[in-house]
Amino acid sequence: MQLRAPAGLRSLGRTLSRRNGRVFYAGSLLAWTGMWIQRIAVGWLAWELTTSPFWLGLVVFCDLAPAVVAAPIAGAVADRTDRVRLTMAAQSVTALQSLTLGLLVLTNLITIELLLALELVVGVSNSFTQPARQTLIPALVPREDLPAAVALNSLTFNVARFTGPAISGAIIVWAGVAPAILVNCASYLIASLSLLLLQIAPSERIGHAPTRSLRAETLDGFRYAARHRGIGPLLLFAALMGVFARPFLELLPAFADAVFQRGAPGLAMLASVTGAGALIAGTLLAARGGTRGLTLIGIGAGFVMAIGGFLFVATSIFAIGLVGAAIAAAAQIVHGVAIQTLVQGAADRAMRGRVLSLWGLIIRACPAIGALGLGALAEAIGLRLAVACASAFCLPVWWWGMRRQRRVAVVMERGIGPKPPPPAEKGGI
Repeated sequence: MQLRAPAGLRSLGRTLSRRNGRVFYAGSLLAWTGMWIQRIAVGWLAWELTTSPFWLGLVVFCDLAPAVVAAPIAGAVADRTDRVRLTMAAQSVTALQSLTLGLLVLTNLITIELLLALELVVGVSNSFTQPARQTLIPALVPREDLPAAVALNSLTFNVARFTGPAISGAIIVWAGVAPAILVNCASYLIASLSLLLLQIAPSERIGHAPTRSLRAETLDGFRYAARHRGIGPLLLFAALMGVFARPFLELLPAFADAVFQRGAPGLAMLASVTGAGALIAGTLLAARGGTRGLTLIGIGAGFVMAIGGFLFVATSIFAIGLVGAAIAAAAQIVHGVAIQTLVQGAADRAMRGRVLSLWGLIIRACPAIGALGLGALAEAIGLRLAVACASAFCLPVWWWGMRRQRRVAVVMERGIGPKPPPPAEKGGI
């Protein structure tokens, strides 16, 4: 019998064999590597300025919280304007923010207040980038390859998540925070210009012609998601997990310095193992292909996220902390890829930008709320106990999701993904 590559791997190969796919994912990899380089640098800068878990959580909050207001509006804008131009404009704002922050650090003019203000700016620009860029993915591939394309998008993010922190840690140790931030400026400028090379049909660049006010279309997105029997419950589950399970990974600078006593090199190691765990998990999920069983996988990952959190704070032994962080990050990416794949495949094309903006709202605003609360709680009871409490809250959320997963799966897992291969010919090897 003939040996065949798994269906998911064949879909990945087809996605990257297309010019649009290579341009899009190369630009994504460059931008996200720069983003992770700056994110680690900003976290370390905030810790150096304050040595406070609360202030560190507040910096994370200012980066992620603008999505509460901006993301739903951004989704409606992405559905009624040119998505390529919107992505380029938003990424250019991010580059300008990095340039400004880098120069302030170089001239020793940076303060925690200025850092908070600049993180608000990049939070708004990222809220517009996310739905605009993500809505382009279905234009890159046929529908049957959409799960692989979404998984590849997440896989690209986690390659950057693995390499970016390692690069950032090395730059911070040898050159300081400012050069790491300026690298992100260059990355986003190049990634923005690369979008000019995409060849996308006009019907995919714009979801629909404006027919109602921006406010009305924004509210339509909320109503559509809330009434959808599959999208609504999955987004609610992801929101609750975002509040309780993810935020401790945003406080890695505090753990690296105050709990594990490892400083900037320890931070780079923690950030890199989370990226490695996410990269391995994302690769396996991308190779799997299809959507059958994806609802159970996405919800089940919530339990593993909680276990990773418990393990991370179980002791002050650095090696155990590394394992816990890697497990939590791997589960987070499985959870995120599974739910995003299902939601993106099930959403109507005209509503895609608004639905994905709600996904962006969840993955940014919910961890921001959680990080702010976790930072405040850590000031009162300590970092380790605060994370243990947050992980404990994940368990009833996971149970709630498991009780609904079969009904959600019936709605969401409807024939998206690679077709099964034809029967193998007799003979051969």
